Amino acid sequence: MPAKRPAQKSFTPDARGPLNGVRVVDLSRLVAGNILTLQLADFGAEVIKIEPPEGDTLRSWKVKGVETAWKVYSRNKKSVALDLRSDAGRAIVRELAKSAAILVESFRPGVLEDMQLAPDELHKINPKLIVVRISGWGQDGRYRHKPGFGTLIEGYSGFASMNGFGDREPVLPPMYLADCMAALNGYGAVMVALREVEINGGQGQVMDLPLFDPLYSMLGPQAANYKLTGEVKIRTGSRSTNAAPRNVYQTKDGSWVCLSASTQGMALRVLAKIGRADLVEDPRFSTNIERVKNGLELDRLIGEFIGARDLAENLKYFDEAGVTIGPVYDISQIVQDDYVLEREALIEIPDEQMGELPTHPVVPRMSGSPGALKSSAPKIGEHNEALLKPLLGQAEYAKLKQAGVIK
Repeated sequence: MPAKRPAQKSFTPDARGPLNGVRVVDLSRLVAGNILTLQLADFGAEVIKIEPPEGDTLRSWKVKGVETAWKVYSRNKKSVALDLRSDAGRAIVRELAKSAAILVESFRPGVLEDMQLAPDELHKINPKLIVVRISGWGQDGRYRHKPGFGTLIEGYSGFASMNGFGDREPVLPPMYLADCMAALNGYGAVMVALREVEINGGQGQVMDLPLFDPLYSMLGPQAANYKLTGEVKIRTGSRSTNAAPRNVYQTKDGSWVCLSASTQGMALRVLAKIGRADLVEDPRFSTNIERVKNGLELDRLIGEFIGARDLAENLKYFDEAGVTIGPVYDISQIVQDDYVLEREALIEIPDEQMGELPTHPVVPRMSGSPGALKSSAPKIGEHNEALLKPLLGQAEYAKLKQAGVIK
C-alpha cells in the first residue's frame, strides 16, 4: 500500500484546545522560550509574543530568505511589537500581565528587574501569575551573568565530553539540544504550576529555568558511577557502555543501520542470525558484561555480516528475525518514509512564501483534548491593533504608535 502524502492541513482558527482561555505573555527570544510557548499555543493557549520593533532574533535565521525556524516555532501565536526601552512599552506589558496566567522571559538575570517588571512587581498586579525565567545558568550563582547560549551549556554540562569517539574531539550536538530540553522541562513544570493555581487554589510563582539544569539531569547516574569507580565515562561513539551489541553499521550499498540488543535474548538472537550461534558458549560473548568488554570484536563480526548486504536486504532479513534494527536516515529520507507519511508525522501547512510549509504536527496526540493548528506564525506586530487598541483606547494607541512605542 503506498504511503499517503503529507496531510494538507488547513487552519482551524476557532478550534478550542484544552488550554483555551489561558493567556501567555512571551517576552523570550530565540529557541527555548519559543519552543516552550509553542507547546502551550498548540494546545489552545493565547500566546502573545512581545517582540522588539525589529522582531525576535529567531526571525533572522533564514534559509533562502525564508524564516523557517520562526515559522515552525511560532505558529498559533500572536505578535505585538513594542519598544520595551520606553516606559510606555513596559507599561503595556504590565497591562497585558494583569490578564495573563503565564509570563515567559529569557533576558539576562537582573534585566527584568531593571525594566521594573520584576516578579514581585508583577505579582502585585496579578498574584496568580506564573513567571518563567529562562537563562543560561540560573537566576543566582556565580555564573548568573555569563552568556547563556546553549553551546556553552552543552559543553559545560558534561554532555559534549561523552559525545563522539574516544580518539577524537568532543562533539557538540548539531541542533538546539540544551534549548529543547529546557523548553520541554519548562512546559511540563508550567502545567504543574498552573494546576497549583487552578485546582489547589495556590498563588503564582517564579520558575528558575536555566538551560544547564535539564541537560545536566540527562547524565543520569554518571555522578554516582564516578563516585563508585573514580573513572570518567569515555567517549565510545555509537557503542553503549551498558549493553552490547549496540552500534551503527555500514551496508554494502553505503547506507547505515543502527542495531541494539539490550537484552540477553536479543543479543543471542543477533549472534544466531549472523551465523555465529557458537559464540553463545564463548566466554567473551556469553554475558552482557563480557560483550561490552569485547565490544570492538563483536562489532567487527556483526559489521562484516551487515557489510556484505545492502540496506534493504539487511532490514528485511533482521526484521523477519525479530531483531531490533533500523535505518539511519537523513532528512531527505525521513520526508519520504512510508511510516512518517502514514502517521502524518510530516504535515504541510499553508505558507505565503513556500505555498506549503513542511513541519511536525501537534505533539503529542491526545484522544480527548487534542491540540490544533489555528494560524501560521505572525508577522512582526501583526496583532498590535487587535490586542492593544481595546486595551489602551484609540487615542492612546494612536499616540504611542506615532511615538514609535508601538510599531
